[in-house]
Amino acid sequence: MRATRYLLAAALGAGVLLAGCSSSSDDSGTSSGGAADAPQVGEVAPAPAQAQAQGEADKGTDTAAQAPDLRVEQRSIIYRGSISVRVENVSAEAGKVTGIATTAGGFVSGDNRSSGNGADTATMELRIPAEKFGLVVDQLGKLGTEEGRQINTEDVTEQTIDLDARITVQQARVDSGRKLLAQAKSLNDLVMLEREVATREADLASLQAKKRHLADLTALSTISVTLLDPEADAIADDDPPGFLSGLGAGWDALLASLKVLLTVLGALLPWLLAFGLPAWAIVYAVRRYNRTRRAARPAPAYTVPGAVLPPKNPPQPPVSGPPAQS
Repeated sequence: MRATRYLLAAALGAGVLLAGCSSSSDDSGTSSGGAADAPQVGEVAPAPAQAQAQGEADKGTDTAAQAPDLRVEQRSIIYRGSISVRVENVSAEAGKVTGIATTAGGFVSGDNRSSGNGADTATMELRIPAEKFGLVVDQLGKLGTEEGRQINTEDVTEQTIDLDARITVQQARVDSGRKLLAQAKSLNDLVMLEREVATREADLASLQAKKRHLADLTALSTISVTLLDPEADAIADDDPPGFLSGLGAGWDALLASLKVLLTVLGALLPWLLAFGLPAWAIVYAVRRYNRTRRAARPAPAYTVPGAVLPPKNPPQPPVSGPPAQS
């Protein structure tokens, strides 16, 4: 019985010891894990994995929302074009041009027509929505025989983005100035804040006007259409810049200047003949008369003060002859 008691006591003691060791190991593991995960002094505790992933997703969403969309279809592009078409009837085809512009959702912003010597021409300027620019140009080229086409584009995406950012900042400045103006307590502060708010509002209005101008140019493209009848001269393209172009321009300017000079001389020649020749004859006669009088007049005798003039009839010296003979 005593041996059995000793065995039971030993078994209970071993169980207690094993339970204490397991609990101590779990506590130590928990404490060590907490110590490893706990932030040090001056550090920020990391967020849980799920919250951190959600934060990264939100951050990516904000970045994508703030970044400008620079895809081709989202860019701000200004389209300008010109086309020259030779047609049979300029007036009739000009009416068709107006119809094409109206059907495309645009309008005619300029119409200049001329006729003379049997040669009719018409120059029309159209404002067409940008998405229908190419379609309208092709339709205009089918009105007759297309003789020339020129298309230019200008990408103003960066300018638009810059204007948007500047407008946002300026609007915030205006709002803050208005809040300070509402809180002004003295007359000097009120006057100063009113002046500052007026300056900020003027800058904001200027930026908004630039933005509207760019929006108008990008929304509506400009097309210049020239209609020529069969007898009209073709529109010559401008010469490319260079030495020969400058030489030709200088020669043309010289000929134009000579033409102007000859025109002025031709206008003055009758006046010179009518008044210039009699005036020259009078001047010549006066000079000749004065010269003749000056030649006939004896030269005056000039005397020096204090000088002794020789006598008019000086005594003649005695004539010495041969000696008398006795």
